[in-house]
Amino acid sequence: MKLKYITFAFALAALASGCNESRFLDIVPQGTLNNGTMASAEGAELLISAAYACLGGPAGQTNSVWNIPMTNWSYGEVRSDNAYKGGGGVGDAGDIHRLEIFTQDATLGNVDSKWFQLYCCVQRCNSALKTLNGLSENDMSSLEIRKAEMRVLRAHFYFELSRLFNQIPYFDENVEIDQYDRIPNNELSRDEILDRIANELLDAADILPEQQSEIGRVNKYVAWAYAAKVRLYQAYEQDAQTHAVTNVNLDRMREVVDLCNRLEGHYDLLSDFQQLDLIEYENGVESVFAVQYSMNDGTSDAGRVNWSNLLNAPQGPYSGDGFFLPSQNLINAYQTDANGLPLFDTFNNRDYDVIVFDENNQAVNTQVDGTVDPRLDFIVGRPNITWKTYPESPCQNTWVRNQGDYGYHCCKRFFLSPESDQMYDAWPWGASGLNWQIIRYAHVLLWKAEALIEIGDAAGLEEARGIINRIRRRAMNSAYVKDFNDPSKDAAHYLIGEYPAAGWTQDYARRALRFETRLETAMEGDRFFDLVRWGIADQTMIAYLDVEKTKRVYYSTATFTKGRDEYLPIPMPQYNFSNGLYVQNPGYGSF
Repeated sequence: MKLKYITFAFALAALASGCNESRFLDIVPQGTLNNGTMASAEGAELLISAAYACLGGPAGQTNSVWNIPMTNWSYGEVRSDNAYKGGGGVGDAGDIHRLEIFTQDATLGNVDSKWFQLYCCVQRCNSALKTLNGLSENDMSSLEIRKAEMRVLRAHFYFELSRLFNQIPYFDENVEIDQYDRIPNNELSRDEILDRIANELLDAADILPEQQSEIGRVNKYVAWAYAAKVRLYQAYEQDAQTHAVTNVNLDRMREVVDLCNRLEGHYDLLSDFQQLDLIEYENGVESVFAVQYSMNDGTSDAGRVNWSNLLNAPQGPYSGDGFFLPSQNLINAYQTDANGLPLFDTFNNRDYDVIVFDENNQAVNTQVDGTVDPRLDFIVGRPNITWKTYPESPCQNTWVRNQGDYGYHCCKRFFLSPESDQMYDAWPWGASGLNWQIIRYAHVLLWKAEALIEIGDAAGLEEARGIINRIRRRAMNSAYVKDFNDPSKDAAHYLIGEYPAAGWTQDYARRALRFETRLETAMEGDRFFDLVRWGIADQTMIAYLDVEKTKRVYYSTATFTKGRDEYLPIPMPQYNFSNGLYVQNPGYGSF
């Protein structure tokens, strides 16, 4: 059974570990809880539950979650070449539009709220740890395990802060609240921050069990996998001023390989890519670390559902708000050559699935004569193409709210089919109990392949080729989307092949790995951070925007500035909180 987060007792704990604008934590308990209760094993468990709940957002089921999503759809995908903001137009959730066109500054509310909410999450972990540190194993038999769980969660939130803001203050549960505004945000370098995060995860892994009795609690493999991800980021050493990658640390890459190997035999790929969006597989062999959501669990508004993605359901049968739409560039990336391999250099020379309309205003697909990776129609909803198992109609152009600005394609991931009895058929639109996968085994395999390629020896390169082909075979062997009117036919000319040994050099392998990472993990929230890690954010985004400006008027002023836009600005309210102590990130100017 899933670890349930939302109970009456939790609601009180959340109040006791919440945030306000002047303090990260008001530790005085609220409601019926008292200081004695909060200092007990019972109180510690409530605070632990509050920290776990932060994985879905510290503010619960409110608009602060859907505007500042924990899934990073706005921070990691809309800021990349994968997605458009969508919704009703550029003024709808206008702060996210500013992220999309890189006009963010230190006064942007969406940036400040993200910083604030993540530090609320950090402080919930610290609050739980401070209470746990006052207990003994006589009070709580699982004491050391619970401490290790909180260290993993705290590491997760610090990692999010690091890759979003770069220069961040770092503190643990031993720092008193009244000292927070005295901790500089440039005391530790990026490398030192990531090192602390990785070491915290590794220390926790030494204590955590391989399995927990409750689904949703972190275990040893979660800590190892997350440490692999952090070490992977750390391996790409960056210049502090320009954010350019100055060195790839091969010792770190070897550590990534070792950590990823520790999960081998304990996890696997699901047999069909589309099972990733089915509840019956959500805690299956591919799920390493997931936010546990639930529906009809006694709480309001459908239950503990994924409010981070609340804006993103299409219209049509979902009646949704239609944010977070796949870009034409992403759609084009799924085109393949005669061998079923990606078109590294030429994929964006032609737009696949351009939509035109007939005299009856019915959408007609053009330029679909080429071959495509089947993951295109697992991830992207295209007009006139079968949508999941929905029997009433295919996806329609009307499913997008503002077709003039954003086109006609929807994000197909992360939703159940509209007719499913496991989906909530009312507000909140498109809601279900489907988990959000923070780490799945395909990610771990790709991290290992990436590290092997950077290390560069012949055996490692060949092993990486096998890993990438394994992931491609899963897509190849998944059930292809069928034509809506004739289910005996595929909905497109699907062709996906394996990479041959011939020509598999380190440079070619690196290109293949980065392209495969995009195709496999599109819309999952990591794309922009991958580009920054690899040191190619500027060239990728400048090339992307140059083309988009010729197609979409709202991109006309968009400009990616190297040495600035790799990270968000330090928010002005946080500078004020620090009484002028914080320094601004490069490129944004001084406060």
